Amino acid sequence: MSTNVSGNNKSERTRQRILDAAARTFRDKGYSATTLNDIASAARLRAGSIYYHFDSKEQILEEVLDIGIRRIADTVIRDVRALPADASPSLKIRAGIETHLRTLLQHGPYSSANIRIFGQAPRSAQQRNLTLRNLYADFWRDLLAEARDAGEIDPNFDLSLIRMFLFGALNWTVEWYKPGKRTLSEFADEVWTILFDGVRRPSFALAEDEPDNEDAGTGGEQE
Repeated sequence: MSTNVSGNNKSERTRQRILDAAARTFRDKGYSATTLNDIASAARLRAGSIYYHFDSKEQILEEVLDIGIRRIADTVIRDVRALPADASPSLKIRAGIETHLRTLLQHGPYSSANIRIFGQAPRSAQQRNLTLRNLYADFWRDLLAEARDAGEIDPNFDLSLIRMFLFGALNWTVEWYKPGKRTLSEFADEVWTILFDGVRRPSFALAEDEPDNEDAGTGGEQE
């Protein structure tokens, strides 16, 4: 019995090595340019060994895409739901932003692969991953609607646009974020503040509010 358990553990570790290697390789080379030999080489395995764990490159891709979104969605939903019952909608969004960022950066290769190669994936793989993506999007849609209904978001704004703007800002941090200047919590605070307060200084006047130069006169000669 112990031998079987040990064998299963070894198989699971090898399978995880393949997925980790595939996530990095898909991220760096793209889906179409990546071969099973590339993945095997990155995992330090013989190419034939992959077939003990996966039937095809597309099956590996599907798991990489699913991990890329599932880990984030499950963790964000758990953390937001763990907040006190009287937490304001905006604070729920603040918690969601930080957990999304933390999980995204912790599992960077999977998230980067999902972001970079989703458009290259076969239609069948996209459709299966879209189910998970849509469930996560629905969770955020409900959070934003709750904030709007509580008067924390202007009802004139399109919630879908806000959600897509927020996802775009958060997801691409895997490409450029470097720890050091500010903590992840401080960074999440800044993203949250930008979302709810904006970046324009209160005293800033829009161009149309300023007198036009021609109307004001320049004192110069006219022809």
